[in-house]
Amino acid sequence: MSSEADAIVSAIIAKWCAGFATLDAAALSSLYAKNAFFFGSNPKLYRGRDGVADYFNGLPRWRRPSATFSDVYAAQAGPDLINMAAIITFDLAGERDDLVVKMSWVIIREEGDWKIVNHHASSQAPLI
Repeated sequence: MSSEADAIVSAIIAKWCAGFATLDAAALSSLYAKNAFFFGSNPKLYRGRDGVADYFNGLPRWRRPSATFSDVYAAQAGPDLINMAAIITFDLAGERDDLVVKMSWVIIREEGDWKIVNHHASSQAPLI
């Protein structure tokens, strides 16, 4: 991973984790591009910042949620495009079992800032 891509991805992850810790849908949706596609933990495709906010507003109101990213990989795919893949462990403070998912983001430069334009979570367990 290039140092620039690493720094960009690390900054987004830090903001994303902070927003998730308080389930702040406005803060989280601000990290996404205006035309974002978002596949989260349910089968519905959410579109745009309003869709991302709807997704996070629809989550259960866990008391102390946290997310930890591991095995993070980033690749600069162009001057304004970064691919990111990681494993995320969601710790819901015993309110349910930890949830571990594979995550991929496509990050673009939009109006001078880096935004997630495609978010895809999938099961870490083999499907086939």
